[in-house]
Amino acid sequence: MSLAELSLSLQFADARHRAVLPRHKVQRWIRAALELPGEITVRIVDAEEGQALNRDFRSKDYATNVLTFDYSHEPVVTADLVICAEVVEREAREAGIDIAAHYAHMLVHGTLHAQGYDHEEDDEAECMEARESEILLALGFADPYRRA
Repeated sequence: MSLAELSLSLQFADARHRAVLPRHKVQRWIRAALELPGEITVRIVDAEEGQALNRDFRSKDYATNVLTFDYSHEPVVTADLVICAEVVEREAREAGIDIAAHYAHMLVHGTLHAQGYDHEEDDEAECMEARESEILLALGFADPYRRA
């Protein structure tokens, strides 16, 4: 597991899951996915802000689970991760998984995007999903891509 240096700003515009996201856990989950030192801001937002950001920056007019704004990949990974609390809550409920596990997945997923991983093409998706699974299993979570 990675022990990359991390400067973290954790912001709650939507505080409904603050208790699920203590700073030390968020740091641990992001560090596990970092391959280089990182300066990462995590902002937990409501559906309105999530939809506005997704619409304005990706031309997709709906709230999504995680948006990654990556500014540099090296020598320091610099990025903003925007996570929509309402979407994460709904997805966790629909999948029958613990909300903390789903947040961990979204933080690992966003952190990998911040380092240039992508899932637009099948081979990229396979590589990224395998890395996510490896990290989440090492953190003690179930494989998010293996459904019972």
